[in-house]
Amino acid sequence: MSHRRNRTKFTGEQLKILIDTFNHKPYPNFATRQKLALEINIEDSRIQIWFQNRRARHSFQKRPKPEEALESSQDLGQDYPEERSQGLTVRRYRTYYNYSQLHTLMEAFENNAYPGIDSRKQLAKEIGVPESRVQIWFQNRRSRLLAQMKKEPDETLEQRQDQEQDS
Repeated sequence: MSHRRNRTKFTGEQLKILIDTFNHKPYPNFATRQKLALEINIEDSRIQIWFQNRRARHSFQKRPKPEEALESSQDLGQDYPEERSQGLTVRRYRTYYNYSQLHTLMEAFENNAYPGIDSRKQLAKEIGVPESRVQIWFQNRRSRLLAQMKKEPDETLEQRQDQEQDS
């Protein structure tokens, strides 16, 4: 029988300190969490969970319509807007790519899955998005490719077994 840990109950003073810290830094690093743990006498792991839960409960902003997000992602000067809303840094909109942009990115990926900064800058200029978005796209694409490669052997085995059963 597994035992579930008791719910952590924070005092008003502890919550005030946590909320103040969250408003300044919603993603505290290890050193900040350690300092908080000593200051409010709570385990670091509980503080980490509190911040995760707080971020999950507080959506940073409403999701944009895809066409608004595409327009904002193509504005090279607005890579990471530093707007503030209720003391929180506003998260960047999701970047949506059109067919032509995806085609250009896919061709570049087939040629080189690890492009250097110069290649990424050229691609960014070509498709009209910030270089940082191109870098993230390549990271995500490599990750997806790796996941597909790990999944494929299982699928091909299942397909063979299904074919053998059909015969």
